[in-house]
Amino acid sequence: MVTLVARQSIMIKCNMQTSALLGNYEFYYAAGLFCRLRGILVEEDIQPVALKEKLLPELKAYQGTDEKEQYLAEMLLKYEPSEEYTEQMKELLRWGLGEERIWQVN
Repeated sequence: MVTLVARQSIMIKCNMQTSALLGNYEFYYAAGLFCRLRGILVEEDIQPVALKEKLLPELKAYQGTDEKEQYLAEMLLKYEPSEEYTEQMKELLRWGLGEERIWQVN
């Protein structure tokens, strides 16, 4: 259930371009989605701070034309992950990496 809520939250935030990431669960799904969109390879069991550090150069350089992708990048850039890590975050990262229904809220 947590994974579905985190996914839907990111979709709504990017569609409406409102709010910010509210925790590592949203961060992991959003990071996976950004990696999918940008073709970034990432290990599934990467820890939160390491994930942010890996994405940081790409996030800073991102100049997308799609407003949803741009908002996703902005949210990720502003977010400071905590050290908290659970198996559900790994699941959310995988879901984002394999997302097929981008920007669709179910």
